[in-house]
Amino acid sequence: MDNVTRIGVSLEPELLNKFDDMIERKGYTTRSEAIRDLIRRALNEESWKHEGLEIIGTITLAYDHHSGSVREKLMDIQHSRYAKIISTLHLHVDEDKCLEVILVRGLVEEVRKLSDELTSVRGVLYGKLTMTSLKSIFVDSGEHVHLPGDNPGPL
Repeated sequence: MDNVTRIGVSLEPELLNKFDDMIERKGYTTRSEAIRDLIRRALNEESWKHEGLEIIGTITLAYDHHSGSVREKLMDIQHSRYAKIISTLHLHVDEDKCLEVILVRGLVEEVRKLSDELTSVRGVLYGKLTMTSLKSIFVDSGEHVHLPGDNPGPL
């Protein structure tokens, strides 16, 4: 971090105490590290609002596999969107409950629609979509890469 700009932030004492507690629990060595991560997370989440943005992410589902035809419905949806699904992980939590983590990649609006379809299936007890934009990963790392949809220009 050769080139940094220092800024000042004013916080109420109670808020600063809670922030410092969180920093300690998470193992940050400085407030600056924690603030940088919060800013990156906020910028990443803001980017999800832009249609046409390619993202990678996970869809986490918890469901009761005895509830109606939940397994079949989830499988049908996944098969109909197989091009967006990279991999799945299925875990039997107990005799009744399953946890499934689906690794996805695609345009933000397509992945969000897939997540909505999966989490709204009757029998799904919990569903959560977590995304990150491919560009934000590489922009922050400083690497020079060309992602799908980028036009690197003439060689």
